[in-house]
Amino acid sequence: MSIDTIIGLLALGALFALEGWLPARPGGRRLRHGARNLGLAAASAVVGALTAPLLVLATELSAASGIGLCHGLGLGWAGCALLTFVLFDLWMYAWHRLNHELPLLWRLHRVHHTDPAMDSTTALRFHPGEILLSALANCLVLLALGMSLGMLVLYKSLMVLVILFHHSNIDVPGWLDARLRAIIVPPSMHRVHHSDVPAETNSNYGTVFSFWDRLFGSFRLRADPAQIRFGIGAYAGDDWQRPLRLLRLPLEPTPGPLRTPAEASR
Repeated sequence: MSIDTIIGLLALGALFALEGWLPARPGGRRLRHGARNLGLAAASAVVGALTAPLLVLATELSAASGIGLCHGLGLGWAGCALLTFVLFDLWMYAWHRLNHELPLLWRLHRVHHTDPAMDSTTALRFHPGEILLSALANCLVLLALGMSLGMLVLYKSLMVLVILFHHSNIDVPGWLDARLRAIIVPPSMHRVHHSDVPAETNSNYGTVFSFWDRLFGSFRLRADPAQIRFGIGAYAGDDWQRPLRLLRLPLEPTPGPLRTPAEASR
């Protein structure tokens, strides 16, 4: 088990406990909701484990052949780690945005957005098909950046902490949320991203750093965050929330015309 996986499991347990103690919204049937999300996450974890050797191969190929930005610039380990951390997070912003813009990718990514509730387990609710495509795309980015395996593990370890936190149902004090928002994506931003209003779904794509959304004009907040309705306006029924149904969701007939959030907000 990798270090980022261990960190993620420990953080998930701690956050899930905190959500029961200090919830931002009253939660009903938390255990069933979490079990369903984790059931889908287990299928995605299998795909992640099968594609992990490809990521390792990409980092080894980059090191052996001198391919990638870090090798071309001749940076030391610390400089390279900082550069690739920031640029890989920029890539994650771009990939997330593509998942909302391109209909094929959105068919897979909408599985994540059809959760009618939102807590730390939502951070792991991804279709295995999305995990596969993401891993293949990441291999190319690792080669382009010249990112080492250690740097990738560092990024993933910090990333999993942030995404679990910003999906969580913890009642974060407003002053703390605002201070965190200056650097990382806090719950206030990501809850807007999970809104069923297309213009809001089509915002706040950041993974770790919040400044990408400000830089690229996709930053958005709500003055009444407690009124946000989660989901995409479809597939919210209880029968859609079973893991096997979620696995089939990308192939299911779409109620109404299939539109990405970007198309729906135009």
